[in-house]
Amino acid sequence: MIALTVNQRAVQALAEPRTNLADFVREKLDLTGTHLGCEHGVCGACTVLLDGVPARSCITYAVACEGAEVTTIEGLDDDSVTTELRAAFTREHALQCGYCTPGMLVSARDLVLRLPQADERLIRVGLSGNLCRCTGYVGIVRAVKSVIEARRARDIAPMPDGGRKILGPVGSGRSDADRTERMRPVESEPTSPEAVGSVASIPDFTPATVLEQQFTVAHPPEQVFAMFDDIAAVAACLPGASLTAPPKSERVEGAIRVKIGPIAATFLGAARIERNPVDMSGRIVGIGNDRRSRSSTQGEIRYRLVPIEQGTRVDLSIGYTLTGMLAQVGRPGLVRDLAARLIAEFAGNLDRRLSGTSPGDTTPVELNGMALLFSLLRARAARWLGRFSPDKDSAT
Repeated sequence: MIALTVNQRAVQALAEPRTNLADFVREKLDLTGTHLGCEHGVCGACTVLLDGVPARSCITYAVACEGAEVTTIEGLDDDSVTTELRAAFTREHALQCGYCTPGMLVSARDLVLRLPQADERLIRVGLSGNLCRCTGYVGIVRAVKSVIEARRARDIAPMPDGGRKILGPVGSGRSDADRTERMRPVESEPTSPEAVGSVASIPDFTPATVLEQQFTVAHPPEQVFAMFDDIAAVAACLPGASLTAPPKSERVEGAIRVKIGPIAATFLGAARIERNPVDMSGRIVGIGNDRRSRSSTQGEIRYRLVPIEQGTRVDLSIGYTLTGMLAQVGRPGLVRDLAARLIAEFAGNLDRRLSGTSPGDTTPVELNGMALLFSLLRARAARWLGRFSPDKDSAT
């Protein structure tokens, strides 16, 4: 059972995990204006608004839209921009069979809202994710251009934060009452760590995903807490992490390099650091961007050191929100398993450094997600095969 808002109406309905958003709105809600073409996210016929941003509904799982706001072509019946576009499409002969038109109108509306002027090249680039087999696009481009010109002539300015920032499919963040407010810092986050001014400019946020982990080290809590105060040393223990500037009071700038198969990203950003010696706890809140994929992330790590007989237990709470292209490949289950492996490596490196056996090399090592993934799959396969071992069969 999922709950979301469709065309400004609260909806609750059952959906299988594999059901895409296009099939959900067509079959569950009878909103058949959303058309399915290629079902690969290429043709754009299925484009809808997801949290106000054009998205490919054929490659978006309905269950991933829990709490989101979805607007289909039916929900734009009374929209003033879409009304102007429909009239322009008719006037400029911008449709023939009409199969691509619902998705084309959704994308065209986005262009009208955000383009400052009727630039034909930008219009063609903006519509490059919507394919039409009938018109040759000439009438479509003329229609969109005429609406932009007419609105700018009436002194209707473009929306500075309206529409998508890049072409292609986009995802939705987990939604709650303040989703728009908490996502705004990510959208407006500068692309270089130098542009992030003070510690106060690193905002608090509500994570979309939270992972709870813990590990132990054979050293007293006081020693571990002192180690956590050495940010350069801690970064050296985390695969893929490095500092890009000397640490300052309550602030650090750095990078995290990630590689999963053909996908490589380098998130540059900054973090603010909070420590509480009374209960030996701390908090790190960071923001970062990968310019290549135009993806942004916000992260928060909360830790608390608990004395145990063997040394120290480190309780971790890791929360993050990821937007942009890389959000399309994130799966909570996979991320959770990979995070467990990553933290295990971090714990081992931390223990060696506390023991004085670390070689002290702080050269950043790329975080190879595929290596972690294959290691995870091997472990799962071993557990699975162990269930069917001869000893277990005879015992049962």
